[in-house]
Amino acid sequence: MKTLPLFPHRLLPLAAALFALTAAGLHGQAQASSHREAPSITTTPKVDASDFYMFNSYETGRGAYVTLIANYLPLQDAYGGPNYFTMDPNALYEIHIDNNGDATEDLSFQFRFKNTLKNGTKGISLAIGDKMVAIPLMQAGQLTGSNAVANSAVLNVNESFSVDVVRGDRRTGTRAAVKVAAGSPNGTAGSATFDKPVDNIGVKTIPDYAGYAAKHIYTVDIPGCAMPAKLFVGQRKDPFAVNLGTIFDLVNASPAVITNPANIGAAGKGDLDDKNITTLALEVPKDCLTAKPSTDASHDPVIGGWTTASLRQGSLLNGKPKQGHQTASIPGGAWTQVSRLGNPLVNEVVIGLPDKDRFNASKPKDDLQFADYVTNPTLPALLGIALAGDAAFLAPTNLPRTDLLNVFLTGIAGVNKPAGTVTPAEMLRLNTKIAAVPFAQQNRLGVAGEVLRVGGAGNLANAVDLAGFPNGRRPKDDVVDIALVAVAGGLCVINSNASIGAIQAGDNANVLGLNSFVIPGTTSTTLTSECRVGKVPLGATSAALHDAVDQATVPLFQTFPYLYTPTGGTK
Repeated sequence: MKTLPLFPHRLLPLAAALFALTAAGLHGQAQASSHREAPSITTTPKVDASDFYMFNSYETGRGAYVTLIANYLPLQDAYGGPNYFTMDPNALYEIHIDNNGDATEDLSFQFRFKNTLKNGTKGISLAIGDKMVAIPLMQAGQLTGSNAVANSAVLNVNESFSVDVVRGDRRTGTRAAVKVAAGSPNGTAGSATFDKPVDNIGVKTIPDYAGYAAKHIYTVDIPGCAMPAKLFVGQRKDPFAVNLGTIFDLVNASPAVITNPANIGAAGKGDLDDKNITTLALEVPKDCLTAKPSTDASHDPVIGGWTTASLRQGSLLNGKPKQGHQTASIPGGAWTQVSRLGNPLVNEVVIGLPDKDRFNASKPKDDLQFADYVTNPTLPALLGIALAGDAAFLAPTNLPRTDLLNVFLTGIAGVNKPAGTVTPAEMLRLNTKIAAVPFAQQNRLGVAGEVLRVGGAGNLANAVDLAGFPNGRRPKDDVVDIALVAVAGGLCVINSNASIGAIQAGDNANVLGLNSFVIPGTTSTTLTSECRVGKVPLGATSAALHDAVDQATVPLFQTFPYLYTPTGGTK
C-alpha cells in the first residue's frame, strides 16, 4: 500500500510542503473526532460513526457466532440524490477486538471502499443528436430483472469494498484478505472484492429493494477462522430511537412524563424514524474472536470491541479536477484516526466539549486521561437543571461514581468483566458464553432491566435475559433509557439489596460490587464510594427514567444483518 499518492509534477513542491507540515504537526494524536457529537466530525460526515453493536447472534441456528455492526454516515435523508451516500474511498473504516483485557486491539477488521464510474472516466452516456453525453444521475434505468444485481449495468457508479483482518497492532500486525467462501449465495468464490448495493433511491428505480440488498449478503472465509462468517455492507434504516430535538433542547419534557413507565412511547417514533445509515456488518465465529477457543481450559469468553475511522494526514485540493469520479482532492500521509465509538452516547453526553475531538482521536488504553468525566459526571447535574432548575434534583452523591467506572471502563464482575487484570478503557464488552435470547424475549433495558424484572440480583437464577447492554449491545436494547437509569443512580438502587422489594434507605449490600473500582498499575489505586439507594435523590424512581421514545417501535429483522430495509426516496 502506498503511503503517498502520485502527484502531477506541477503540484510536487506544494505537496511536499503540505506533507512536511502534516508530518511535523500531526505526528501524535490528531485533533479530529468521531460521531456528530464532536465539533470536527461535522465537516467529514462520511467517517462519522453513529452506532456500534456487538452481540451474541440470536438468529436461529447461529448460536456459535457474534455479530458486529458499525453504522456510519448518520442522518441520511432518503431523497438525498443525485449522489446519495457512498462511503469515502480515501478513508479506512475499522472494527477492533480486544480479547485479553489490555485495552489494545488484538484483531481488527479493516474496510476500504472504491467508487468506480461506468466506462472508465466517462460514465453512462446517451446519444443526444450526434453527440454522446454523460448523464447527471446515479442510475440510467430501473434495477429490475437482470439489472437488479450487484454492479448493475444501469448504475452509473459501482461501489465496491474489501475487508482485511489484521492480527495484532492495527498498522503493523499480520494482515490477510477476507474472501468469498465456496458455496456463498452471492459473489465469486475466492474473490476479495465485494459489491455494495446502491442506496434505496425509491420504489420506481428499485421496486424490490429488500430482495436486491439480500444479493449483497456474502458468506466469507476469514483467515485463521475455522468456520465461515457472514458479511454485509449497505444502507439500512437507522435503528436508533431517540428524541434528539427534545433532549438537546434542555430536555424539553415534563419530569412527570419521563419518570412514568406508562409514558414510554409518549413522544412517538423519535426524530430518526425516517433517516437511514450505512452499515458495516460481520457475523464471526465466537472462537475466532476470543484469545483461545472455548475448548481450552484457560478460555476467557469476554471480548471488547469498538469502531474507528481514519483519514490520511493531509489532503491537497485540486483546482483543476480531472474527468472522473471524486477527483477534486489528493490525500496523502499516514492514517490518522478521526472517529471512535464503543459504548453509545459516551462522547455525546459524557465527555466535555473541550475534549470531544481529543477523545475521538485517542485509543482505549489511554482513557484514564478522561476519568474525571466518569467519576464526576456533569450529565446528572445538567438533567437536574433542565428538568427542575436544580443541579441536585437527580444527581447521585456517591462520588467518585464507581458504579459508572465499573460499567463503562472494565465491565461488571460475573457478567462482562474479563478475567485477570483489566486495563480501564471505554469499549463495549461482551461475554460470549452468555447465551443469546430470542428477539421476543429480550429485555429492552438489558441486564439492569432483567435484574429489576426478577426482583433483584439475589434472584438471578430466574433471569431469562442477561445478553443485553451493557453486556454487548443489541439493536433492540433501549440504550438511551438504560443510560438515563445509570446516570441517575439506578444501578446503585440495584446494588443496595439483593431484593428490590426489600430495599431500605440505609441498605448498602454492594451485591453487584459497585462500591469500589481498582486502577491497576505498579501500585494499584482503589477508588471507593457508597453506591446505594440513600445516595440516589430519585430513589427507586431512577430505574423508571426514559426519554418517551420506545426503542421497540423501530422495525428490525431477526436474521443477519438484523437492521431493517432503508427508507426509500419515494413511498
